[in-house]
Amino acid sequence: MAKRKKKKNSGRGNLFKASAGIFFLVLIVVSAGILAHLFIPVTDSSRSGKPDIKKAAFKKQKKNLPEYEIYTDEVNKYDKAEPVISQKTGKPLDSLPVVAIIIDDLGFDKNIASDFLTLDIPLTFSILPYSPYKKKISAAARKKGIEIMLHLPMEPVEYPLVQIEEGALLTSMSPDVMINQLNKSLDSVPYIKGVNNHMGSKMTSISSQMRQIFTILKKRDLFFIDSRTTINTICKPSARLLQLPYAQRDVFLDHSQEYQDIKKQIKRLLYIASQKGIAVGIGHPYPVTYEVLREELPSIKKSVKLVFASEVAQIPN
Repeated sequence: MAKRKKKKNSGRGNLFKASAGIFFLVLIVVSAGILAHLFIPVTDSSRSGKPDIKKAAFKKQKKNLPEYEIYTDEVNKYDKAEPVISQKTGKPLDSLPVVAIIIDDLGFDKNIASDFLTLDIPLTFSILPYSPYKKKISAAARKKGIEIMLHLPMEPVEYPLVQIEEGALLTSMSPDVMINQLNKSLDSVPYIKGVNNHMGSKMTSISSQMRQIFTILKKRDLFFIDSRTTINTICKPSARLLQLPYAQRDVFLDHSQEYQDIKKQIKRLLYIASQKGIAVGIGHPYPVTYEVLREELPSIKKSVKLVFASEVAQIPN
């Protein structure tokens, strides 16, 4: 009996030892994983293995944004606007709601610019200052009677995590440096009548620097269209202070480059125009944007009067 009892106890001891061994093995594996997580850095191939968690997070967030714009998708409240007065005649433009459509980011593809010129409507071309085809596109647009603006790069809040265009105005610049860069950009694109901001969610929220920029635009008899890349923009009160002709973007037409989504944005633009009497839409040089505009033109013309951006820019009340 004693011998059997000893065997039974021996079996229990072996089982205990095996369980303890498994427990310690699992503990070692888990501990190794924790230590690896703590001491092996998160790498970013664009920065030679240095950790940049913020940049990785922003890349994920930016994935569905347009290539050219960083902006907020805020919901605006639209109040009934004052009658739109022509800057040339001083009389109301039309009984129909008024819409200006701006095509941003031009200058890198002369073929798509030529496509938009075939629409034969009063579009406004906004051209980047250091783009390779800026002068050819400006000349072609002027020949067709299309209005030209400078698409002025400005610092976004995401900088330096996002790349900005050459000639961008930065909030770190001294007044002399910033104004010098601004004048170079203004001189780089011929025949411009006005300016709108490319990016600029940080710059357009700083009143002192926007007033400096607007002072130069005022001297050159230019207007300004706020692309509204941030809800914190102070462009309107700055324009009011300096008595600068001004308007602001209501709708980005092609935030999503899907055919049906662009159609929806055009309908939204027309609705806003019906409520305000005036609306500004901004599109980009995408083939799909051109195709949707071409197909929707008959219905657009029935609903609104298309005008140049200069005709909706007014000194704010």
